[in-house]
Amino acid sequence: MARSPLALDELDHKLLALLQRDASATLTALGDAIGLSPSAVQRRLTRYREHGLLRQVALLDPIALGSTLAAVWVTMERESASRHAAFYARMRAAPEVQQCYVLAGQWDYLVILATTGVAHCRQVADRLFLDEGNIRRYETHLVFDVVKHGLELPTRDAPKATRRRK
Repeated sequence: MARSPLALDELDHKLLALLQRDASATLTALGDAIGLSPSAVQRRLTRYREHGLLRQVALLDPIALGSTLAAVWVTMERESASRHAAFYARMRAAPEVQQCYVLAGQWDYLVILATTGVAHCRQVADRLFLDEGNIRRYETHLVFDVVKHGLELPTRDAPKATRRRK
């Protein structure tokens, strides 16, 4: 059963923005920043978790680890709900797959891989795409540098710019 979206007030938006920048901040620091007591912050965090809005993990920097990142565009040979479901399952099961997106246009998927080097990247691509049997074509592009890697999600629309009168 699908959950209804959690109603968020102004303090929720501020708290979620702070958490996305630094999930290790103390309840006191978070409360001071938005004008709530630590216990009020804790109640909000508990509510977020109960509604599935907040999950906490430790993120490792792939560049600091020396990982090789690759973007892979994939097109399937034959399409059906069961073939797509099998592809989803394979992507979710592969630890090297960091992100996978369904696309509109000439490519069916964009897959972001993190591997231990170029040779490992080739092995993973062969295993996931070449040996699979239903992939018409895939292109692998190695990432030379990360310009921006963001995980912050907007919790509301950006404010509209106001026009200046002349």
